[in-house]
Amino acid sequence: MTGNPIYILVLFFMGAGWGLTMPLAKVATSSGHQPYGLIFWQLVIVVVILAPVARVSGKPVPLRREHYRLFLIVALTGAVLPDVFFYLCASKLPAGILSILMSTAPLFSLPIALALGNDRFSWVRLTGLLFGMIGVILMIGPKTSLPDPAMTIYVFIMLLAPLLYAMEGNIVARWGTFGLDPFRTIVGASAAGAIITLPIAILSGQWINPLQGFGIPEGALALAAVIHGLVYASYVWLVGRAGSVFTSQAAYIVTAFGVVWSMLLLGERYSVFIWVALALMLGGIFLVRPRPSFRLGIPKEPPRLHACDETGS
Repeated sequence: MTGNPIYILVLFFMGAGWGLTMPLAKVATSSGHQPYGLIFWQLVIVVVILAPVARVSGKPVPLRREHYRLFLIVALTGAVLPDVFFYLCASKLPAGILSILMSTAPLFSLPIALALGNDRFSWVRLTGLLFGMIGVILMIGPKTSLPDPAMTIYVFIMLLAPLLYAMEGNIVARWGTFGLDPFRTIVGASAAGAIITLPIAILSGQWINPLQGFGIPEGALALAAVIHGLVYASYVWLVGRAGSVFTSQAAYIVTAFGVVWSMLLLGERYSVFIWVALALMLGGIFLVRPRPSFRLGIPKEPPRLHACDETGS
């Protein structure tokens, strides 16, 4: 089944699409747009794209108090807070390095999963975790690694985003989605996130009025949000047909495409230490890869972040 060429094409479409959002985020912040304004419009676009899909997919479930609590938790740990750190660092770090750092979520997910009882200890996975740690050290240690040593602090800030994604995936794995399918979960969480960020964006002066001018940065944000919605829909479709183990391979493709797109579109170049760090981190992800899983949060990138089963329970 997983040898089906259509599934392979969809897998690469997902990787290319999600990888493209990294340089697009770099462009979106190039005009000085701040995180909360960007996050609000991104979530609104995701709701607009996925809400119609949610209406026709799966069996409707009456919303209860626990569903609204789920939306709030997923919105905070899977969109609002990690995106704040992501957009803060998007203007400071090369887009390719953003892609590499986003791939570290499984490395954070393992110790959290062990603490919550979602998984069992394994020396192989511990080795993978060490690979990832060495990769981060190589990225920030040598003076010739990053383009500017002053970027080091933003590497640590950026790591908070995949940490939050790992928390979100484990929370959903531990307590489930109370019968909601992935699309309704993502739409509800996106709507909750938009409601949270709207007043913050206005009160903090980070509001973006698209009617005042729609240039390349605004177009990059809109395109990235559309890609999130379309590729996430493809992700859910592929998991249902090819299984989560096959679909989880998109994690490697996303990281690779994020680096390649950044080189092609932004002209980025990296030191040998960055390439070695990338190899170590991808090797670490391979070693800590979870059992068949299905993350339901608002993805910057696909299935590398979660540990819950394919039914979302």
